[in-house]
Formats: sequence, structure tokens, C-alpha cells
Amino acid sequence: MPKLPTLEEMLAAGMHFGHRSQRWHPKSKPFIFGERQGIHVINLEATQEKLAEACDFVKKLASEGKSVLFLGTKQQAQAIVKAEAERCGMPYNIEGWLGGLVTNFDEIGKLLERYRKMRSDREAGAWDKYTKKERSVMEADFQKKRVVLEGLSSLKKTPDAMFIVDIRTEKTAVVESLVRHIPTIAITDTNVNPEQVTHPIPANDDAVKSIALITKALADAILEGKALRAAAPEEKVVNNNNAAPLVAAKQ
Repeated sequence: MPKLPTLEEMLAAGMHFGHRSQRWHPKSKPFIFGERQGIHVINLEATQEKLAEACDFVKKLASEGKSVLFLGTKQQAQAIVKAEAERCGMPYNIEGWLGGLVTNFDEIGKLLERYRKMRSDREAGAWDKYTKKERSVMEADFQKKRVVLEGLSSLKKTPDAMFIVDIRTEKTAVVESLVRHIPTIAITDTNVNPEQVTHPIPANDDAVKSIALITKALADAILEGKALRAAAPEEKVVNNNNAAPLVAAKQ
């Protein structure tokens, strides 16, 4: 289990600040500690508990070689989501949800395959045979696609789970995940329904430090899961070597 942020660190990051009490969603009530000056205060003990559960979940997925798509297109989340997803080697989307990414992956998969082919041709120098003007047009097209598709380029099938920073902003992604029964981990502020996702993490989804703490904890958990998977073959070899003398002795 990665080191989770302490309650003091969560307070310092402003994770306890919800929305104005007039804008709350009734389903968020179990995670609300109280109200102060018209602002709902999130119960950080519940946040810590739910974050631990989410970390356990993604760690298990990573240990099984499965993928978690990081999704955060709001401005304050983009750099954090990209950096942490790259650090733990997971796909990410920060430029805008591609409609059909999980409900119609056959088509999106073809788009990603064409992009990977374009990228490999460009890197291999296959474009050198074209004229300067043609290469200029191809480069402009590549850079346009790169902005949207680079973070998703490792996907060869639908992601096994998704981490979503703000389910209000990413409502289309939430709907698609529900249709395809894809598990979702999400930061759920007091203005959204936490029951829309399988692993809600009640917290401020607007503060940069709040987003950073949660995203980092999940990325750390994924790295731990990958480390377990990487160590598994060695353990099997050791066990097999230990078992050999016992088999010989029985014979």
C-alpha cells in the first residue's frame, strides 16, 4: 500500500472544501462532515478510507497487467494527470473525451492504429521521400492528432478501469463507462452523485493540490502493483528450484 496523505496534508491541500450548500447533491450526504459559512465541509476520514480502497483496487489491476485510463480535461487537472499517468505508465486523456472511446472502441482503435503507424513512419524517416511541402502538410496533421491521441496511443483495447478527476465535467465518459460496465475511480465533490462511480473518493475536485495528492497516491499504487507483477516470475523460479529436491527425494 502506498503512503496515503495524512489528514493534516489533506487539510493543507484544501481537500475538505466542498461546494456551496445550495449546490449540493443529496447522494453526497454520507461524506459531508458539516457546513461552514454556507460551504459544505467534506469528511476527510471518509476521504482517506475511500482513497485507500481505490489504491488497493488499482494496485490489484496493475498486478494483473490491466490498464487504468487517467481522465482529467479541466485546466487545473491536465498537467497533473499527464505527469502521473506517464510516471506509472498508464494511458491518459487531457484534451477532451473521444466519444465512443469505450462504447465503440472498434472505430477508435482504428484511429489509434493509424496514428501509431503515422508516428512510426515519421520516426523511421519514411516521410523523407515526400516533397518539402507534402512533409509540411503531413507534419501539421501529425501534430494535430498528437495533441489528442498521444496519451491514448498505448491502448489496444478498452481500458480495464478509469480514474476521473471530475465526473461533472466528464459526464459523457461516466455514461459510457456505465454502459460498458467499466469500473471507475473518481474524485467526487459535494455537487455530484457518488453512486455514479464504483470507487468514489470524496474530495475537492477543483483545488490543484487536492487533485495532485489523490492522483499521485493512485499512481504510486499502480507502480506497486506493477512491481509485484514484475517480481512474480522470479518467485515462481525460486519455488520451482526449491521443489526439485523434494521430487527427487520422493523418487
